[in-house]
Amino acid sequence: MEWLVILAAVALQVYLTWKKLGPFLSLLIVALLSGLCLGMHPEQLIRSIERGVGNTLSGLALVICLGAALGKILEAGGAVTRITTTLIGAFGERNIQWVLLLTGFLIGIPLYYNAGFMILVPLVFSVAYRAKLPLLYVAMPMAAALSTTHCFLPPHPSPVFLINAFHANMGKTLVYGLMITVPVVIVAGPLLGRLLKNVQVKTESVFLSKDDDPEKPLPGTLPSFLIGLLPVGLITAKLLADHLLGDYLLRTILDFTGDATIALLISVLLAIAYFGKAAGQPLAATVKWVNEAIGGIAVILFIICAGGVFKQVLQDSGTDKHIAALCAQWQMPPLLFGWLITAILRVAIGSATVAGITAAGVVAPLVASGVASPELMVLAVGTGSVFGSHVNDSGFWMFKEFFNLSLKQTFLSWTVMETAISVLGLIGVLVLEVVVGV
Repeated sequence: MEWLVILAAVALQVYLTWKKLGPFLSLLIVALLSGLCLGMHPEQLIRSIERGVGNTLSGLALVICLGAALGKILEAGGAVTRITTTLIGAFGERNIQWVLLLTGFLIGIPLYYNAGFMILVPLVFSVAYRAKLPLLYVAMPMAAALSTTHCFLPPHPSPVFLINAFHANMGKTLVYGLMITVPVVIVAGPLLGRLLKNVQVKTESVFLSKDDDPEKPLPGTLPSFLIGLLPVGLITAKLLADHLLGDYLLRTILDFTGDATIALLISVLLAIAYFGKAAGQPLAATVKWVNEAIGGIAVILFIICAGGVFKQVLQDSGTDKHIAALCAQWQMPPLLFGWLITAILRVAIGSATVAGITAAGVVAPLVASGVASPELMVLAVGTGSVFGSHVNDSGFWMFKEFFNLSLKQTFLSWTVMETAISVLGLIGVLVLEVVVGV
């Protein structure tokens, strides 16, 4: 019964979007109907919707708004133009995919996916616009690098949780994860981006100024890079402090400033102070950039929120537990089993983190019995958690709306990329099991 409801919900979502109802309303309708069909009491369903809104916005709202504000200030103040021209001048247009891949990878290690995505979106649009390159050709390496680090590498929440759940060694997990990540991200990023080079997408964004003057003075290269990457630096400092410093005042300060929201807020304030002045703009004009950025992403934020409601309804209805119990009856190699159950949960409920956490409870006995390597099981579950991202995943809607894609284009780009990362990651885990002998 649960499978039929999930399949019908996905089909209805695609149909309503195709009929131009809009993803925000259609996701809410699908969430309501799914909850009722799964046997939820109306009062329980209402509480689930409220919980979905709260859970989604609490982790995304400030990060997305502040990230959009920082991106807009960097763009309007000329910093993105300076960074773009510097990168293209240093590496050439032919290598720009690899530049964005490396940038996404370095930023993706310390930053959560949403924060890294918001920081790099303006750069993607600027590179595509100024170098006259197809948008997906430029966007795929960035998105692949961020997504791969998010599911494979600590200190991201899901890998860290799995390391603790399986009592794995964090150092080994990080090394094994890096060994798998490099080839996977090359295939899912630059190579897939080249296959999508002919997909026509409008290079229009709130991050691109309509009155851009090619003759206007640009800010310096060093401050442009420093302020643009300041959130990464602050969050990295927090991670290092957590591992290297004891209970000192400096660690408390770095823990505070290294929070994603605080790091972005500090960066926004510095960007207002520096780039507003460097561009000869009064404070009122600079604050207007912030308001324009937040206004420009408001609809996107609520679409993501509606996707979170859909995910919460599936979770609260007990669908994830039903699937987990069914999968526990199957007989197959431990690492493949860990990947498969996580992939099924991911497709069903949308959240990579929830899928990984739920699957951990099912496969933990296999790790405890010694039939599977704890470190490789972390990676098997992690790579399964990004399989087949579709309409019940907030990341799907972020990618679609920010890059002006149709539903079909999003399936062909984002969903294919996430599935490629998952399948290739599984192959890497299985190969590593043979080669390393663990």
